[in-house]
Amino acid sequence: MGCGCSNLSACCWSLDQNGSIPEADNVENEDKGEVDDLPAFREYSIETLQMATSGFAMENIVSEHGEKAPNVVYKGKLENQRRIAVKRFNRSAWPDARQFLEEAKAVGQLRNHRLANLLGCCCEGDERLLVAEFMPNETLAKHLFHCMYILGSLASASALGEAQPMKWVMRLRVALHLAEALEYCTSKGRALYHDLNAYRIVFDDEGNPRLSCFGLMKNSRDGKSYSTNLAFTPPEYLRTGRVTPESVMYSFGTLLLDLLSGKHIPPSHALDLIRDRNIQMLTDSCLEGQFSNDDGTELVRLASRCLQYEPRERPNPKSLVAALIPLQRDTEVPSHELMGILHGADAVPLSPLGEACLRMDLTAIHDVLEKLGYKDDEGAATELSFQMWTNQMQETLTSKKKGDVAFRHKDFRAALECYTQLTKFMSQFIDVGTVVSPTVYARRSLSYLMSNMPQEALNDAVQAQVISPIWHIASYLQASALLALGKEDEAQAALREATELENKKNATS
Repeated sequence: MGCGCSNLSACCWSLDQNGSIPEADNVENEDKGEVDDLPAFREYSIETLQMATSGFAMENIVSEHGEKAPNVVYKGKLENQRRIAVKRFNRSAWPDARQFLEEAKAVGQLRNHRLANLLGCCCEGDERLLVAEFMPNETLAKHLFHCMYILGSLASASALGEAQPMKWVMRLRVALHLAEALEYCTSKGRALYHDLNAYRIVFDDEGNPRLSCFGLMKNSRDGKSYSTNLAFTPPEYLRTGRVTPESVMYSFGTLLLDLLSGKHIPPSHALDLIRDRNIQMLTDSCLEGQFSNDDGTELVRLASRCLQYEPRERPNPKSLVAALIPLQRDTEVPSHELMGILHGADAVPLSPLGEACLRMDLTAIHDVLEKLGYKDDEGAATELSFQMWTNQMQETLTSKKKGDVAFRHKDFRAALECYTQLTKFMSQFIDVGTVVSPTVYARRSLSYLMSNMPQEALNDAVQAQVISPIWHIASYLQASALLALGKEDEAQAALREATELENKKNATS
């Protein structure tokens, strides 16, 4: 089952003479993981972030915080195709714009491959937003605590999208990567992390765990640092209401318990089990036979040290890294293999439309769009909106119909002229809620591709997605445009996104 050491208590509480975890000699340099391929921290306009998130569409929400005053996190995509996560604070959270900006800039100076790094912020009017790297493979909480994922959101080894229990070696890797992230932040003067929990650990394209940068700032200037159940809160925080570096170590201990048990066990209950040597009740049954008694005992010992009542008796991040490095196994196996996440060009099997986009078969894409017509415009601008126009708008309605005829007969130059006339007219009515059909943008995008104008095609495909965030056609057209522009990596990301959206659509239809 796991730990079966006959002298578990002694193992759990065995320390050096100074009461701390012994240091290892092979701890990596704290700056070794710094990255230099990310853009410098910058301020974004609210307009840019609205465009990136399709107007903060509900379809792009990836997490929420709180009920009465939620700080919502959205996924989005910048004009340069970089995927981002955008945290939008409640309007009253940070009334002092300068204080918010100073805090964000300080966190934005951190750059490390163990973090989901902060790329920028927005501080316009009463808007307060943070912009970070987007991690596509869910949170530690979902991998540990949930058995099923939304089909398409995670390409798992199961054809049904069912998650496999996280392997022991991967759990130890998560613990090490998290400790390294905290060690790096501490070395840069950011030792405080607010509400560290399994939802703060996210997984990147390679399946590697990273610590979200959002927890390096509080949810509000005067807000609480912990939103979790009081049973998981550091005891000194209950007394003083203040977060200290030692408080973060206590939260790290609760995460070690999560990794060991696969459940969110209150620390007091876990410590009772440890004292009674009832480790089988603490250990995830899915881990049977995956680790030795010594490794299990060591992880229990680390958790026990982190959960000490007296803050001064808890280890620091550097000590944790030193203790976790010797426990690592199968270090040559990539994380995505351990996680069961398909990776690379074969990460998501492509549909016929995806295959057409990949081989740049524009004729096949045209056939799909022509057959589809305006069926996917439900909720956007449809034929009904055209019919509601006044007689003065009939000329524009005629432009649309002429564009459709030209598109059907593959007269793409004429289609471009007609659809452009339509979009110019419609842009005059944006302020009264009128939007151009996403299908019009999709058709003009393909017409641009047929006319060897890939950048214009990309712009229109992005605009189609802004209007209809979950429309797979828009993402497929982006992939084709990006391939035409020679941006292979971005095109593969767009293909994965399109395929996931198409799978979700098919699963609900």
